[in-house]
Amino acid sequence: MTETNDPSDFGTFGRFVETPVDKMPTDMKDAYNYTVSLRGLVPGPHKIWLCNPTLAKTVVPVGAYYQTTSTLTKAEIEIATNIINGRWLAAYSNYEHEKIGERAGHLPAEKVEALIANRPTSFDDPRQSVVYELASALTQPRVVPVGLFRRAQHAIGDAGIVDLTMLLGWFTGVSLTLSAFDVPSNALGLDQ
Repeated sequence: MTETNDPSDFGTFGRFVETPVDKMPTDMKDAYNYTVSLRGLVPGPHKIWLCNPTLAKTVVPVGAYYQTTSTLTKAEIEIATNIINGRWLAAYSNYEHEKIGERAGHLPAEKVEALIANRPTSFDDPRQSVVYELASALTQPRVVPVGLFRRAQHAIGDAGIVDLTMLLGWFTGVSLTLSAFDVPSNALGLDQ
């Protein structure tokens, strides 16, 4: 297979060609407005999800939930997010969440780097430690041992375990979307 550097292989956001807001069909514009109402903007993969407005309206609330309501702290969310982004090698989400993880003191830079690079690290906070261990086990071809499961139940509860597993699934979708459309770490997209 011969690779080419055909400019038509690329759009405004990786391979994705965004539709300017003023040219969006009604259903796409509704999904765009819905995303803005929940997120305040249309970030990263949300730009791509707009091409499937019904799906966008379904998945956007999940991401918004993690911004506002999750039982997990911002640091715990970023531990899991950086582990799963690192697992799927999506340049854009790795770059964005490396910055987010370090911002506002959520996590030290060396911890974020270890999470993305799948290097061992540790956390003094028991909740952060169990989130790290459980997310690491779930993103590898491993079974979650009973002892780890019990520690997770004790530290973050069943609701926290559900939050963590669904976050890993949601960010798997984020990462795979960004990878499919070959979105580079420095992508800006249209200024909507």
